[in-house]
Amino acid sequence: MLDLVVFDLDGTLVDSRADLAQSANAVLEQCGCAPVAEEAIGRMVGDGAATLVARAFVASGCPQPADALARFLSVYNGRLLATTRAYDGVEELLDRIDRSLALAVLTNKPLGPTLEILDGLGLARHFSRDLIVGGDGPFPRKPDPSALRDLARRVGAEVSRTLMVGDSIIDWRTARAAGARICMARYGFGFHDFPVDELGAADWVVDSPSQLISRL
Repeated sequence: MLDLVVFDLDGTLVDSRADLAQSANAVLEQCGCAPVAEEAIGRMVGDGAATLVARAFVASGCPQPADALARFLSVYNGRLLATTRAYDGVEELLDRIDRSLALAVLTNKPLGPTLEILDGLGLARHFSRDLIVGGDGPFPRKPDPSALRDLARRVGAEVSRTLMVGDSIIDWRTARAAGARICMARYGFGFHDFPVDELGAADWVVDSPSQLISRL
């Protein structure tokens, strides 16, 4: 029995890989660096923009200038919804489960871009504003479990009756550290390097958002 479902954003609710990759490569190009493959950049997502930018410059084999993060944020914030879309089945999933469960978003992306993406894709209506937590809020970023535990507290749910849905090892570690249940989105671009041998017997893995409907 569950009381709360907490979703990661990038790679779980929305496919934002192309926008993130094109923004990172635009900054690399500005700095005279070689581009990095979109798939490779997708595997760098999850620990926040600063880490993504640093990883992109390392992958390019190019020194990172001091203003690289500011350049990336300027480019990316101007194209948040250029190609980013909700994964097929996400809207149906949210429509079905928000009638009976509290829903939240927990992401390492800053709150402003998170809200813009959710609003722009028509997904924000499924989440109370106080149940959307970004990486620039009062809590440490995932995989620290503090924000996940606080979301459960806000809705009066036991953490053991909370499900974290995400696509990366960061999300898995967050849920594990909090004592929450886990559902891994194998369709997400962060799952590529996930150590599947670390999955527990009670951990769920789904190949599409639609599969989660039957689980819930």
